[in-house]
Amino acid sequence: MNSKVNTENGVSPKRKKLQKIGVFTSGGDAPGMNAAIRAVTRAALSHGLQVVGIRHGYQGMIEGQFISLHSSDVSGIINQGGTILKTARSKDFLTSEGREKAYLNLKKHDVDALVVIGGDGSFTGALVFSQEYDIPMVGIPGTIDNDMFGTDYTIGYDTALNTVVEAVDKIKDTASSHGRIFFIEVMGREAGLLALNSGIAVGAEVILIPESKEQHEELKKFLAKGYKTKETSGIVIVAEGDEMGGAIKIAQTVTEEHPDLDVRVSILGHIQRGGSPTAKDRVAATRMGVAAVDALLDDQKSIMIGLKNEKTVHVPFSKAVKLHHSIDEDLIEIQRVINI
Repeated sequence: MNSKVNTENGVSPKRKKLQKIGVFTSGGDAPGMNAAIRAVTRAALSHGLQVVGIRHGYQGMIEGQFISLHSSDVSGIINQGGTILKTARSKDFLTSEGREKAYLNLKKHDVDALVVIGGDGSFTGALVFSQEYDIPMVGIPGTIDNDMFGTDYTIGYDTALNTVVEAVDKIKDTASSHGRIFFIEVMGREAGLLALNSGIAVGAEVILIPESKEQHEELKKFLAKGYKTKETSGIVIVAEGDEMGGAIKIAQTVTEEHPDLDVRVSILGHIQRGGSPTAKDRVAATRMGVAAVDALLDDQKSIMIGLKNEKTVHVPFSKAVKLHHSIDEDLIEIQRVINI
């Protein structure tokens, strides 16, 4: 069955009037996703549209896990972490057969357009799908890494940042009591913004991120000071994607080279993804959710909603997934200056 976009003389067929939209979350969860689901649902309803939620992301689209969403269904969720629609990563959606099943289910449920809440991988899938089938898709960036190109902010970042700061502040108390050096690993396999900003916020002595090799020299200088008297302590923030191999491997190396130091490791892990979203995440998610519905009503497709200089913007999926969000070098310099 050929259900892909058909064109004649290079002109796409006229799209029918928007009546029903689907919304789903995909990839890693992030605090504020529920606020975005709520905003999309109520913004769509306010325009007289029907809304369906698709559970378990692209996999649920393939399996037909569709539920109707009404205003009451999203009441009381703005303060909840996680996602009421659940999320997943789908290997089946990577295949043309899987995407065709997803398309047929969308047609079966009369879904005219989609809002996807997720990160780079989710938008890559949306880009491929929108190229194959005439289903307008608009993305809302939801990832605690805050690493999407074209937007200053992604949903979940502020909550995760505050979670890290709160946890490290507590670890600093025990580090100080025992004169220990703590290597604390935070999320950020390919992006170090969470590690960099949390490190500055907690007064870390060293911050190790994938984007900067110079910080390893800072670690050597820090260790050279010596902590034999145990009258002082230290915090080293490590992004999980750092080239030296993460907090455990780095701590092992440091212990071997400096057996006199009292070294400990703490991996914050998935607590960074959970928790009630901050006010900033709730407001950002709400703004983006409303903007996503407005974009679909304006016949936009294959774009991500972003925030630039506190204004909502449209970023093509092709740019959002292929270009990289760069680290602000000024922040690295600030960290170097204040740790004299």
